[in-house]
Amino acid sequence: MRSAAAQRIDAIWRIESPKLIAGLARMVRDVGLAEDLAQDALVIALERWPEIGIPDNPGAWLMTTAKRRAIDLLRRNKLRDKKYEEFGRGSVMYTEQDLDIGMDGEIRDDLLRLIFTTCHPVLSQDARVALTLRLLGGLTTDEIAHAFLVAESTIAQRIVRAKKTLNEKRVAFEAPVGEEFKERLSTVLEVIYLMFNEGYTATSGGNWIRPLLCQDALRLGRMLAEIAPAEPEVHGLVALMEIQSSRLKTRIGPHGEPILLMDQNRAQWDQLLIRRGLIALERARAVGRPLGPYALQAAISACHAQARSASETDWARIAALYEALSRAMPSPVVELNRAVAIAMAFGPAFGLQIVDHLMSEPSMKGYHLLPSVRGDLLAKLNRIDEARQEFERAASLTHNERERDLLLKRAAEL
Repeated sequence: MRSAAAQRIDAIWRIESPKLIAGLARMVRDVGLAEDLAQDALVIALERWPEIGIPDNPGAWLMTTAKRRAIDLLRRNKLRDKKYEEFGRGSVMYTEQDLDIGMDGEIRDDLLRLIFTTCHPVLSQDARVALTLRLLGGLTTDEIAHAFLVAESTIAQRIVRAKKTLNEKRVAFEAPVGEEFKERLSTVLEVIYLMFNEGYTATSGGNWIRPLLCQDALRLGRMLAEIAPAEPEVHGLVALMEIQSSRLKTRIGPHGEPILLMDQNRAQWDQLLIRRGLIALERARAVGRPLGPYALQAAISACHAQARSASETDWARIAALYEALSRAMPSPVVELNRAVAIAMAFGPAFGLQIVDHLMSEPSMKGYHLLPSVRGDLLAKLNRIDEARQEFERAASLTHNERERDLLLKRAAEL
């Protein structure tokens, strides 16, 4: 079993590593080198902290150590004089107190620069997601591989190639401005959205949710909203993540088992996060443009958040919002969610018609939620044998252990 000190260091690393890599990347202008330097600092911390104790400001300690490693590297490469000026610290032996003076103000911009770099269009979509989750989400290659159901070696290769491409293409470590900012913003939002969703409902493994991943995504979204106040979809995504986050602690039971939306204790939903989400949604509307996919999803979440009980949910409005979402972002998954809303508003037979039509959709062949929803609707129509078979099929398709247990339990209850 790992020592308590090692576990604490691991927790600190997950929190501090994105800021550490972002700050180092600004200075060395190489994302791959920045990650290597940060990892070197972690190795030193693992060796020294169990002996000397964890510092009061572990982030500053790690940054100091990493920067000293960077300076040593530059000395060996005979670039000392040129790069010392770029570091701008005036002295090699600066203190942690010196770091604290400027670090908070810089780190927010550094994180934004890092995510715009990891989401650069020179990279493929798969590479952007993998690299962002690795550097900003703090996930290991194994965790990313499990999340997206691919081999760990595949993820490792994507990350290595992505860092190499950024270096070869000399991608600037900066947040773009003007039209380039708007062009790249959609990619950044998409990666943050995927990052949050993986935390909200893990695609694989033994945990139903990963709250820290949700928190990282929400933090990045809030920063984007500050620098892009005129972009409604930024506010829409923030609103969606705020409201969804309000339900995180009610999504699992005492033993980690999933609790579905209709069964959650709404009194325990975080009202502060809900209020923040509703304010962000109003900001999206105030821009004066039609709501985009993220804002529409936030509006759907707001309907649930504002219903005092499951029975008071305005399912007709949710169905209408899903109709609008299907026009803004056509997708079989959106259509499946619309089917659920229609079933709740107008009866399971109406929803089942839509679901049955989706059964022939090739992209839904391995999507476990399709038979899960169909099983639920069939059960409500008292077609018990068919419903049980659908739940069993859904259980065979999911890669999340907790979800598999839930689906098999529902099948057994029938």
